[in-house]
Amino acid sequence: MAAYLIRRIWQMIPTLVGVVLLVFFLFKYFGGDPAVILGGLNATPEQVDAIRTQLGLNQPTYVQLGIFLKQIATFDWGRSWATNEAVGHLFATRLPATLTVMTPILLLDAVLAIPFALLVAYLRGSLTDRAIMVVTTVALAVSFLVYVIVGQYLFAFRLGWFPVQGWTDSVLTNLAVYAPLPVLLALLVGLAPQTRLYRTFFLDEIGQDYVRTARAKGLSEKRILLTHVMRNAMIPILTNVAVALPGIFVGSFLIEVFFSIPGLGREVLLAVNRSDYPVIQAVTVYLAVITMLVNLATDVLYKLVDPRVVLK
Repeated sequence: MAAYLIRRIWQMIPTLVGVVLLVFFLFKYFGGDPAVILGGLNATPEQVDAIRTQLGLNQPTYVQLGIFLKQIATFDWGRSWATNEAVGHLFATRLPATLTVMTPILLLDAVLAIPFALLVAYLRGSLTDRAIMVVTTVALAVSFLVYVIVGQYLFAFRLGWFPVQGWTDSVLTNLAVYAPLPVLLALLVGLAPQTRLYRTFFLDEIGQDYVRTARAKGLSEKRILLTHVMRNAMIPILTNVAVALPGIFVGSFLIEVFFSIPGLGREVLLAVNRSDYPVIQAVTVYLAVITMLVNLATDVLYKLVDPRVVLK
């Protein structure tokens, strides 16, 4: 296991280098001129040149690349071009709010979708199964924006169960008061596709020979599903969770905007509007690193879920 982890981490280095170079040159040659954007419409050429000099944009490309690599190695991304706030401080103060929303969504999505899909697979072919498939299909066709508008109107304005906006420094208060509505709406959006997908995984396993053998031995359908089918279906489920994790992280950005949550996602969207490259580059590189680490953790979980898996 240790040799496998070392080899995988070593293999991640070329990928990370490729991501870093891609991010640098994309922002360098395909993005707008930050000096012009920060200077505004009424800025003179002299003022634009002064901003470019202050930001170091007039230095040779290899010097700028060296500075960028140094920032990554030292975790010091400098200051935001728009607000002059240290990027590290920005991450430290905004990330807790994002995790407060994203973590319950990720955990509840898996905890609810897996048993729900297993129940639907158990009732396969029945009227209940068909009705649930129709409901999930309709849910997939509805935009997330519709969920937000209807959810805020129904649960906040009409019923008064949750506030539409607000945030505090207390994590418990945020989880109990301000996070439930956005988490609930995100679960309503994510539960439908996950249920359909996990149901497919379970049905594929139910059709395997080992299930027919277990039935021939007299095992009950519930025991077959819980002991054999679910365990073998966990491999593709873990893969799907790993693939969906970056999407959930990005999706939380929209939630933060709709509910005015002072998280990292809302700050990233503001940085995009301001062409605040240090913030955008830091988020892009960190998200790539997180994605690679999640994939590595998923491969390790394969071995824990199914001891037959051999890590090479």
